[in-house]
Amino acid sequence: MNLHFQEFILKTISVFEAENSIEKMWREPLVAALSAKNPLLPKLKEAVIDHLFPEDILPGAKNIVVFFIPFETGIIKSNIQGEVASEEWARAYILTNELLSFINETIEKELEQYGYRVGKVAPTHNFDEKTLISRWSHRHIAYLAGLGTFGINNMLITSKGCCGRLGSFVTDAESGELGISEESLGVPSAEKCLFKINGSCGVCQKKCPVSAYGGSGNFDRYACYQVCLKNAKLYHQTIGFADVCGKCLVGLPCSSREP
Repeated sequence: MNLHFQEFILKTISVFEAENSIEKMWREPLVAALSAKNPLLPKLKEAVIDHLFPEDILPGAKNIVVFFIPFETGIIKSNIQGEVASEEWARAYILTNELLSFINETIEKELEQYGYRVGKVAPTHNFDEKTLISRWSHRHIAYLAGLGTFGINNMLITSKGCCGRLGSFVTDAESGELGISEESLGVPSAEKCLFKINGSCGVCQKKCPVSAYGGSGNFDRYACYQVCLKNAKLYHQTIGFADVCGKCLVGLPCSSREP
């Protein structure tokens, strides 16, 4: 078996789009992988004490595959104005979460044909309701896999920007069997945040409608989530549970590309 995940995910997205009559919602995805034995994984426990390891999700796990589905620019632009998340942004959030689950389910069925197992994690709502901290951070896994670096808004900036959704899964298949070279596993990405590079930006934090980003790197995740819940209430009857905001992601040099 030599499964090329970039092509496989592209085909899976096309199937999902056709089944749900979706047009112009996503750009071409990014895919990366990380060894389940990567020595940097234990450092996640320093930030989140009960962060899961690949073995916790799938005993015998050998690799983690992570992918980023970037939004189309029209969706990004729709969310720039006002303090309330746009309907397009809210709808994209819900449908992309469904897409991420669909991708993982499709990949699981594919790998099972070759005798391999897959351990899946929900794309969202896998966090502790009291601390609002996830036990499996797709963003941090993507960072370790080399998909991008963190902006000062705590979001991951990839070569296709930060507006989109991340998904991941673990598997007991070897990297070579997945069509992934050992040399490409966990290759660090060069710094992409302009503020961290030369202090020339910082727009993202200023765009937060409730000023959740304080000085010295402080972030009020509770104030942030209250805004998300406010938007969820607004769209619950028409779209579904869209607990999102995204104002700190749009209208930036890194929204849809690497700045």
